[in-house]
Amino acid sequence: MANRQPASLSAERIYSELKKNGVTHVVMLPDSETNFLYTLLRSDPSLTVLHMAREGQSFSTAAGLFVGGKRPVVLIQNTGLLESCDSLRGWGMTLKVPLVVMVGYRGWTRHGVNSPTDVARFTEPIITALGLQYYLVESDADADRISLAFKDAEQTKRPVVVLVGDEYHGFVNR
Repeated sequence: MANRQPASLSAERIYSELKKNGVTHVVMLPDSETNFLYTLLRSDPSLTVLHMAREGQSFSTAAGLFVGGKRPVVLIQNTGLLESCDSLRGWGMTLKVPLVVMVGYRGWTRHGVNSPTDVARFTEPIITALGLQYYLVESDADADRISLAFKDAEQTKRPVVVLVGDEYHGFVNR
């Protein structure tokens, strides 16, 4: 097991950014790394957390919510981003949905030391190939980039990705 650094990105900080930006729905595929953010989100009666069976469903669901006047955010891992590129293209980009997609940067090491088949090697090139803007958030100090992503999504009428570095270590049991 890898040696983990102390958490520097808290669930509370991300929650605060989502609330500040008027998020009404969190569309996600729950996993063990986002458990404490999930728990916090579920405790807020003003937020609706929707569980997806596959990441590709997230984008059609978010597009429908947007058309219905809601403000969704999608929360998935980078492996799920790869799985759902066509759905992201069709439902998010083609329909011009101003959507923030928070992506757990699984396998990201900050130093680029990854095996040739590690999903972290493909994450940014795929986002770039899709022509999407993205921001990297590693700590509470730069979590305000989440608000920048919401602003960019609104201005461009396109999805914007927030890569959450270090696999949500801020959400592990403290």
